Amino acid sequence: MQIIPAIDLIGGKCVRLTQGDFARQKTYHDDPLEVAKMFEDAGITRLHLVDLDGARQKHIVNHKILENIVLKTKLIVDFGGGLQSEEDLKIAFSSGAAMITGGSIAIRNRAMFLEWLSEYGPEKIILGADAKDGNVAVSGWQDVTAVPVLPFIQSYLQEGIQQVICTDIAKDGAMTGPSFELYNTLTTACNGLKLIASGGVTTLEDLEKLREQELHGAIIGKAIYEGTIQLRDLQRFF
Repeated sequence: MQIIPAIDLIGGKCVRLTQGDFARQKTYHDDPLEVAKMFEDAGITRLHLVDLDGARQKHIVNHKILENIVLKTKLIVDFGGGLQSEEDLKIAFSSGAAMITGGSIAIRNRAMFLEWLSEYGPEKIILGADAKDGNVAVSGWQDVTAVPVLPFIQSYLQEGIQQVICTDIAKDGAMTGPSFELYNTLTTACNGLKLIASGGVTTLEDLEKLREQELHGAIIGKAIYEGTIQLRDLQRFF
C-alpha cells in the first residue's frame, strides 16, 4: 500500500481544512517546499498536492509551487484542484506533475475527461471521487451533486480508469478514522479498482486496517501535521 502525504495549498501556504470547509482553515507551514523536503527525507516517494485556490476558482493557480517541488525534490507528485480545461492540464504536466487528479471535470465535462484518459492513459489520470452523504462532491467540495459515488466510479472503470482517490468528506480532518465501510463497499463492487483512501487517517492502526483491506494507497494529511502519526513510523509500510 502506497503511503501518500498531502500538501493542500491556499495562498501559497500549506494548510488543512476540516470537512472541506474553507472557514475552518489552519495554516501549518508557510513554505510547502520545506514540507515536501521533510517528506522526502523520511523516505516518502509520492506526494498528493492539492490546489485549493484552484478548486475554488475553477482553474489552476498554484502551478509554480508544483514546479518548485518537482525541481527541488525527487517526489512523484500527483496534482489536483482546479483542472477544468485542456490548458490547465498542460500547465500541470509541464510544471512536472507525474499524475493529475480530476474530480469536478469528470462530473461536469465527461467527454473532456475521457479525452484526457485516452491521450495520457490511466497511469497519469486519476479519478477523484469524493463523497458527501454517498454522493459526489465537487469544486473543492463546495457543491454536492445528485450522483452516487459507486456508479460514478463504476462508469469510469468501464472506460479504463484504474486509480481512484476517494474521500468521505465527513471524515476529512475530523481525526476519527477513515471510512472503512465505504472503502469495503467500493472495492467489493469494483473488481480491479486501485483505490486510494483519503480523509480521516489518524493512527498507524488506521493504516494497518486499510492495508488489510488491500487498498492501493492511503493519503495522510492532518495526522502528520498534528503529530498523531510520526513520519519515522511510516517506514514499516514502505
